[in-house]
Amino acid sequence: MRIGLYPGTFDPITLGHIDIIRRAAALVDRLVIGVAINRDKGPLFDLDSRVAMIEAECATLSEVTGTEIIAHPFENLLIDCARDVGAQIIVRGLRAVADFEYEYQMVGMNRALDDSVETVFLMAEARHQAIASKLVKEIARLGGDVSKFVTPAVKTALDQRFG
Repeated sequence: MRIGLYPGTFDPITLGHIDIIRRAAALVDRLVIGVAINRDKGPLFDLDSRVAMIEAECATLSEVTGTEIIAHPFENLLIDCARDVGAQIIVRGLRAVADFEYEYQMVGMNRALDDSVETVFLMAEARHQAIASKLVKEIARLGGDVSKFVTPAVKTALDQRFG
């Protein structure tokens, strides 16, 4: 069984994330969405909320693609999380060239820790390349319309959070 791990904080999950998840699901039999417990980032949504959003958004995708898609919280090293879930592949989304520099360093470190786990980069669709969770939160906080960047359910969660 080919198992892929797509890690991130998903605070919140965006249409860009969903695009990468949809495309990654075509490459593996099981896709684990690794939801990082990164206390240093101070997420807007707590872990349970982020996991619930991912599960809700991915349920239909799982049915359509025939790929098992599960959310898995983790707080350890990414490479250890990959081992924990049996992933042979780490999936990373790239939006722009600036992302590549950081990701390139991460691949090198992960390969040094365990060279049996490959990293696969998927470029975001052009219409999703500007979407970043940080910017989506800022737009929502300032009363802007984020409906082009997130699903209706996530927009509702943002609206409720910011009133």
